[in-house]
Amino acid sequence: MNKTLDYYNQTAREFIRGTIDADLSALHQRFLSQLPEHSHILDLGCGSGRDAKAFLDLGYTVTAIDGSPECCRLASDYIGQPVLCQTFDALDFNQAFDGIWACASLLHVPYGELTEIFLKLVKALKPGGILYTSFKYGDFEGERNGRYFTDLDEGRLKTLIEPVVGLTVIETYITGDVRDGRDGERWLNVIGRKVTKQTLSINI
Repeated sequence: MNKTLDYYNQTAREFIRGTIDADLSALHQRFLSQLPEHSHILDLGCGSGRDAKAFLDLGYTVTAIDGSPECCRLASDYIGQPVLCQTFDALDFNQAFDGIWACASLLHVPYGELTEIFLKLVKALKPGGILYTSFKYGDFEGERNGRYFTDLDEGRLKTLIEPVVGLTVIETYITGDVRDGRDGERWLNVIGRKVTKQTLSINI
């Protein structure tokens, strides 16, 4: 992760220029449709602040977090509020958020560590809260373009989610990359809900 964070610190301005105008409005609406009005959203790994700003402009309360100090600085200027500089393993929220938006961020966590991170996210959600996350589609894991990546397909997702008590996957769907020149890339999108013990017993 240190090498990946170094990459973002060194290339923050270039990275932001390449991602800030990506139109993810369709993904936003699919996520937001699951949330009540005026929800509190955690933008986890906010990068440029693109999505945090979109949610803020729609009237949501947003807490934005990123592990790169340089991205935090630039994103804070862009969204007009502080961005917390924190890595995923340091997360320690308890039932604080109605929704967590982790777009193309958890893909930098090694596969063997993802289940523990998902447990932290479930803890951070309020009962009934919604989690969105996305990964490059496939089964690759390792360094690519100066960063560490964990790709997921449906089978790998199922294996890491099964031990995550309290999270049920509502839907998975595959989309293309909306950025120019990325037509061949596919993404696995995941929407899950934090369920209570009572809900779990009903489902059984």
